[in-house]
Order: sequence, then C-alpha cells, then structure tokens
Amino acid sequence: MRWDGQRLDAADGDALPGLEGSRGLVRRFDTPEFRGMEFLEVTSRSALNKVPGNGFMGGASTVNPYRGCQHACVYCLSPDTPVLMADGRHRPIGELVVGDEIIGTELTGRDRRYVRTEVRATWSTRKRAFRVTLADGTEIVASADHRFLTARGWKHVIGSMNGPDQRPYLTTNDRLMGKPVVEGVAVTSFSDLRVTEITDLSTELDMVDITTGTGDFIANGVISHNCFARNTHTYLDLDAGADFDSRVVVKVNVADALDAELSRKRERPERVMLGTNTDPYQRAEGRYRLMPGIIRTLMKHGVGISILTKGSLLRRDIPLLAEAAEHVPVDLAMSIAVFDDELQASVEPGTPTTAARLATVRAIRDAGLSCTVLMMPVLPWLTDSEEHLDRAFAALAEAGATAVHTTALHLRTGAREWYLAWLQREHPQLVGRYEELYAGGPNATRDYQSWLRERVSTVRRRHRLEVHQERRRRHTPPPPAPVDPTPVTLF
Repeated sequence: MRWDGQRLDAADGDALPGLEGSRGLVRRFDTPEFRGMEFLEVTSRSALNKVPGNGFMGGASTVNPYRGCQHACVYCLSPDTPVLMADGRHRPIGELVVGDEIIGTELTGRDRRYVRTEVRATWSTRKRAFRVTLADGTEIVASADHRFLTARGWKHVIGSMNGPDQRPYLTTNDRLMGKPVVEGVAVTSFSDLRVTEITDLSTELDMVDITTGTGDFIANGVISHNCFARNTHTYLDLDAGADFDSRVVVKVNVADALDAELSRKRERPERVMLGTNTDPYQRAEGRYRLMPGIIRTLMKHGVGISILTKGSLLRRDIPLLAEAAEHVPVDLAMSIAVFDDELQASVEPGTPTTAARLATVRAIRDAGLSCTVLMMPVLPWLTDSEEHLDRAFAALAEAGATAVHTTALHLRTGAREWYLAWLQREHPQLVGRYEELYAGGPNATRDYQSWLRERVSTVRRRHRLEVHQERRRRHTPPPPAPVDPTPVTLF
C-alpha cells in the first residue's frame, strides 16, 4: 500500500512517495479525545488483503479498516529469543541491528548448508502468541504465521487441512531442522527436535522480526523463516517502531473500496476475517463508524463475516450483524478473563469491565448469534478457586456463551518479573507460592495444570458449558486475545 495508491483516481506507479504532500493522504490530525495519537486519513483503492503465506492460505481474506500499533509483520519472535551470530555467539533478537552478521542457510545443489548472512531490517509488533515445545526441552514462542523448517519442508505454527486457513502447519512429532549448527556444514535433523506440544497462549505479546539476506536465521537452535516482506507502515514512509504505537492510518472509504473490489471479482472469498491484525472495534471506531459499512458490503456480496474483538463497542452493531446472519455465516468471539470487579480493575486496567463484556455476550446471544468466550488466563490462587470458577461459568452460562476456553497463566522471563512485581504490590502473601509453582519454567507445574483441568471440568459440567459445542456456522475463528496482566516480551 503506497500513499499515492490510496486515491481512487490515482494513477498506477512504482514510486514510493513521501508522506507530506501525498495525493493519498486526505487529512492528518490529533485530538484531545485520543491523547498522544495521530490519525492519518486516507482513501483506498482496495480493501481486501490476502493473509500471507506463500500461497498456502487457500484464499483467506481480511479487511483492515485501521492500520495502527497492532499491524506489522506476520513472522515474529520474542525479543529474548536467542539468534546465532556469525561469530558463534548468541544474541537476543530484540538486540539485533541492521548490518549484524548472523548465520542463515542456503541451498547448494541438493543440500542446505549453514552460511553467513546479515540483518537487513528489524522491527517490533504485538501478536497472538503460541508456544512450540520440543522433545529436548526447547521452548519457542511465535505467532501463528511464523514458519520453521521441518524434515518435510517449511511449516507454519498454526494452520488447517482445508478451508480458508489451509496451509502446511506443525503437528506433534514433526522434526525441526537445526542443532548442531556449524558454518559450511549441511543441515541435519535430530529426533530430539520433535515437536511435542503446541500451546495457544491466548494473549498478545511483544514480538520482534528481522529480514535477512538468506531469508532465514537460527532461532534458539532451529531454522526460522524471516518476514516475507517489509512492514506495511514502512511502505507508507512510516517507521516500523514508534509509529505503530502513535500513528493510526484510517481507510475512510473502506466500505466503498470493498464494494468495488468484490463487484469486480469472479470468485469472492467465502469469508472475511476482521480482527486478525487490528481490533476493528478499537476506540477509534466510535469516531469513524467504518464497521457498519463493511458489514453491509459483505452481506450484500454474500461473504461470511468473522469478528475477533475485546471491545464492547461491538454491541452497537449487533442488530446489523443479526441481519447479516440471515444471509451469510457470522462468527463472533469475546475475551473475559476475570470475574471479580476489584481484581479485574487491578489486573486489566483500561479494558471494558467484566460486566460490560458479559452484557455484550448476552446481547449477542439475545440476537440469535453464537459467541465464543475466552476465559484466559486463570490466575493461580486468584481466579482458580471453585467459587470464582463457579461464578464465572454461571455468569457465562447465564449470558448464553456458546463455548468457553480456559488455560493457566504462563510466565516467561520478562513477564515473570513484571507479574511478580505486581503480585508483590497487590498480593505479597502469594509471591512465595508463585515462585514455587513456576520454579521449573514458564509453565505451572504439571500437577497444578492437571488439578486445574479437573476443577474446570467439574465446574464446566455443572453449568453445561462444553469447550466445543455444535455451532450452526461452519467456522468459528480463534477467540480474541485476552488482556494478560503481564506485558510479556514474547513473540
């Protein structure tokens, strides 16, 4: 997306113009309503985006009415993920700079060999996180779209055998390639690099990505694909760091552009996903009201709608979504983690209250629509009591939640220090118990996890809320990332 390419009447061209004076920029301004933010309003010739993945996505499409702090590269790693340098040392990916020499790989004949390469670009973002655990104990946290080299080729962390998310993806017993790594030596695979578990951490984490000369690098001992392209903001002459947090691009004509684009297509996408990069119901939507036009346009063209959000602003559009559901599949998902008002205000400051989000679920269900709820993470000794879980499931059952997902709190380096500092301030009597519970690493002990699963199962059965209930829609997207009390530094 280039600035001159935003105008509907703009001529095609290969030039990348500067921001100032661009024909594509309609207006730029800031406002006391959104302190510290600058809005860049543009008109766009297109609205549909293909989810990247070298053609393996099976035509999955998204619409991003806003491009802001959450929109960035799709292949991301934790800032503390060790990357192998050319001199044999390791450095956290978050500390790499352009020009650093690292180790990558290249094909020579039929062999893939380790070679020197250089870092050509770096940037940061926030993405929903997944943990990949290997048989040798290695843990790597990545976004769903990140790719690793396996004995059977490149595979994404998450994917599907069919449908809009179709692409090669990791499964247990896949063997990753790497370890040991010696420059000039052919890449091999070892049984101790078998994937044993892939866990949805159910939260968005700070992540870092790089572009390299070989298109890959060695992350925590295994071969990792780098981003396939520069960040969209850099195409707009915006930097890939601070601008994501403070400058929001708003496609003010997104509904009209989407209508024109769908009208031209012989084969329309089966479904369009909203919320895969930026929350479509972020606060700015209250000002711009772009979603109603998008919903009407998708309904008009018979395209299914999937929305992931944490925002109670969704309630404004429920009547329209109910109307759309009479014509196309509609899937909605909401995050609600804590069912204690005082604790929720402490651990999730700045988010809609639990009551507001429950009311949103209730309103969705009253309108005849399904709604998945993500009750994550469960906080040991804070939200894991039978009383709290019973209150939570009772509230969710009363609100009519279609399905509920839970998992225990996950603490990695960076997250651990921040969370324990918060715990020391708010619940100092629990610090010692947490240190013992998480002494073995980022996960709670196996005994605790088994205990929690059994307790949740008991409460779940009591309120007849299963993990997966039959849905009248063919596809339910992953639920939205909850607000985790830890500003986790993972990818």
